[in-house]
Amino acid sequence: MSQQFSSIATAQLLVKAFELNHINHVVISPGSRNAPLTIAFSSHPSINTYSIVDERSAAFFALGMTQHLQRPVAVICTSGSALANYYPAVTEAYYSQLPLIVLSADRPSHLLDIGDGQTIKQRHFFGEHVGYAANLKDDTHQQISVEDFNFNKTEVQAAILTAYQQQLPVHINAAFDEPLYHTTENQLPEVESLSAIEFPEINKITEELVSKFVNDWNSAERKLVLVGVNSNFDFTKELVEALANDPSVIVMTEVTSNIAHKHFFQNIDALIAPIEQLDDAEVYFKGLQPDLLLSLGGMLVSKKLKSFLRTYQPKAHYQVHPQRCLDTFFTNPIHLKSTVKQFSKQVIAKLQPVESNYFEHWYQQKTRIETIRERYIQEIDYSDFKVFASVFSALPKNEHMHFANSSTVRYANLFDSKTPLIAFSNRGTSGIDGSTSTAIGYALASQHPTTIITGDLSFFYDSNALWNNYLTSDFKIIVINNSGGGIFRILPGDKQADYFHTYFETRHQLTAKHLSKMFGLSYFSAENLNELEVELSSFFETSQKPKILEIFTPTEVNDQILLNYFKYINKHLFR
Repeated sequence: MSQQFSSIATAQLLVKAFELNHINHVVISPGSRNAPLTIAFSSHPSINTYSIVDERSAAFFALGMTQHLQRPVAVICTSGSALANYYPAVTEAYYSQLPLIVLSADRPSHLLDIGDGQTIKQRHFFGEHVGYAANLKDDTHQQISVEDFNFNKTEVQAAILTAYQQQLPVHINAAFDEPLYHTTENQLPEVESLSAIEFPEINKITEELVSKFVNDWNSAERKLVLVGVNSNFDFTKELVEALANDPSVIVMTEVTSNIAHKHFFQNIDALIAPIEQLDDAEVYFKGLQPDLLLSLGGMLVSKKLKSFLRTYQPKAHYQVHPQRCLDTFFTNPIHLKSTVKQFSKQVIAKLQPVESNYFEHWYQQKTRIETIRERYIQEIDYSDFKVFASVFSALPKNEHMHFANSSTVRYANLFDSKTPLIAFSNRGTSGIDGSTSTAIGYALASQHPTTIITGDLSFFYDSNALWNNYLTSDFKIIVINNSGGGIFRILPGDKQADYFHTYFETRHQLTAKHLSKMFGLSYFSAENLNELEVELSSFFETSQKPKILEIFTPTEVNDQILLNYFKYINKHLFR
């Protein structure tokens, strides 16, 4: 297809700005008001475009691409309620700090609030959930003034700069008047003269802060390092080894930390939850309480870890992040505003190991817990817990993983795979919406075998994720179907009340089998451990089309088996 240019100057401006600044993945949902953008982007030789009908799914699909690419991906929609369907993904992008660019077509101002259809108030639609809102001046066919064109250019560039520099979603709202489908053979001169944005260098930590951190670090005998969501893999080998081999350091990670070492503690809840049940829990928690806390990466999953550190606070808390500093533990952390890689470059040569039994004592507990866990798995009945243990033991080397919310990612943090995982989860807002769509977008962008493990509610909620032409043949879905929202059985509440099954657990008898047939996926199922082991033995093998493995588990035993796990550790660890 030869490149086509919209006759509307603002549409040309947007396409050129995206091209110059390497925004070359654009997800388009069908509509008429966005026709100038659809025609221009879809015919551009260096911009990849994708057509997805459901705007909510489209936005999460783009989010998944952004997770892998670590640069902006755009979504385009028509005017009206189409824009509202982007909101869940925009909030996830905001709190996960992913540079999603929302480009919405709008009606010109003289057509707003007069009774025309497919019209809502789109300016500043996302409020505080975007890093920048660019509301462009109205445009028609080559009739925009020089002043208005320059205004639009400045706004578009500001939005793109924010997306790159702050790693936040941005919203560009562009109003077009009819006719919308006219094209021209040539770019306008003012568009041709555009240039790429110049981005500032990565922040360096001030020497004063470096000196303060190093002094605090080298004098602390108990240091706890927390690694949250880590999508950009900027940990240097030197930093990992320095942290792993310092006897005064404990490094706690989660499945989405994407960093592994035999000395790191991943199963955080398995360490903290059993202590909570002790009569003298305070003694143990004071023994785990750090003098210094260092936070790296993004969001953390573990509520128990947050509760522990809010109660047993460190004397000093440093947080390394290039943009934001979250006071998760109410410790008023000192912000080392830089990337982990830059932080490592500035401090690694100055860090000194400190003699301490902090690591050794708790590492012994960690290894004992791992042994106890294996014994517990052998003793328990078929359940979600046992299924997760089987799945994790079957995961192949180099498989990229996505974990849906909310029980799924929490279970994932209780187990270790045989090989290091590359794993993601939408933990910005931790909603069940869009998990599968995100994983599909990620799989397409990465071109790497990818599996999502999801609960039944999360899967069915996002079933339109399968309604596109971009599922890769090596994409796999594991649905753990316990016929409802199992996490509510773990939370406080009367499980026997009539309202519980209907309004919290939301019991159902749905299965993924018919969806698999409709959307052309291979379908497999298991209802007991023997069937599961048979299916897992071949599930990760190469195939011609994507797969679903639906694992049916009991509804009413999972909560007790999970809670009893922590009691079991308590009994065998502290006897």
